[in-house]
Amino acid sequence: MIIPDKLQLGDEVRVIAPARSMALISDEAKIIANKRLSDLGFKVTFGKHIEEMDDFASSSIESRIKDLHDAFADKNVKGILTVIGGYNSNQLLNSIDWDLIKDNPKIFCGYSDITILQNAIYKKTGLVIYSGPHYSSFGQKIYFDYTLDYFKKACMDKDDYEILPSSEWSDDIWYMDQEKRSLIKNDGLWVVNNGQAEGKILGGNLGTLSLLFGTEFMPDLSNSILFLEDDAYTKGADVVEFDRHFQSLVQQPNFNKIKGIVIGRFQVVSKMTNDLLIKIVKTKKELNDIPVVANMDFGHTSPIITFPIGGEAVMNAGENSSISITKH
Repeated sequence: MIIPDKLQLGDEVRVIAPARSMALISDEAKIIANKRLSDLGFKVTFGKHIEEMDDFASSSIESRIKDLHDAFADKNVKGILTVIGGYNSNQLLNSIDWDLIKDNPKIFCGYSDITILQNAIYKKTGLVIYSGPHYSSFGQKIYFDYTLDYFKKACMDKDDYEILPSSEWSDDIWYMDQEKRSLIKNDGLWVVNNGQAEGKILGGNLGTLSLLFGTEFMPDLSNSILFLEDDAYTKGADVVEFDRHFQSLVQQPNFNKIKGIVIGRFQVVSKMTNDLLIKIVKTKKELNDIPVVANMDFGHTSPIITFPIGGEAVMNAGENSSISITKH
């Protein structure tokens, strides 16, 4: 495990677009994100090709690889933020210089489609990578304090930290109207299976992670605590899509050696409930003796935590459930 240096005041943070293009982000969100990152004490710079956009709302493999490699190779850059998620980060895997990344460890943060790069980088280099806000996420005008707090805990502070639930969350299209937000009271963690566990953290977006199954880029699941979330599919199909991806994960090599599962918050359209999730888990006998909790603050709702893929966690699922990050 290679833990990168934490970000400090004055550090340069590079923004790159390994999935969808920066051209999708509104000027308002860019202004807010730049100010927020500047207020943290960072110098923000941008990859040369992030505004390019093709028929797939992305850019060429060559452009995206160039910006990724440049960000890791530049000694002045101490952290890397992805612009936004998307659908095609797995196009990059065969072109990445893994030795370059291993020899230049630094903070790398994003989520969703970036799950591909995070788990592959950890597998190929041992570098701890951070699942957390994109550059575009920093463009939220209001209700961003919780997300910002956990970004700082993971990427700027060295201390262990406990993940406490947010008081409220949202599943609104915040980037369409920054002032009109709809908040939902958080009912805390759902306990699916009781138990205690500790292990290395793997995972991210489940549908994206499944694209690594059977490839050389999939990390070994042994001794892991899986952090999993899923975004909205076609309305009405979300629960069954989650179930079949989850089932495929259960069938991966060394799944029998995992220690626990933490599931992020489902989007409103999925209509997932604690009772329904329990029914899904109970169809998989491999999970009978594994602690499982859900409704954690990460995924495609807001706010979200930042957690280290390749780092370590301790979980307690029961009457007083808790999740703590111990190595990051």
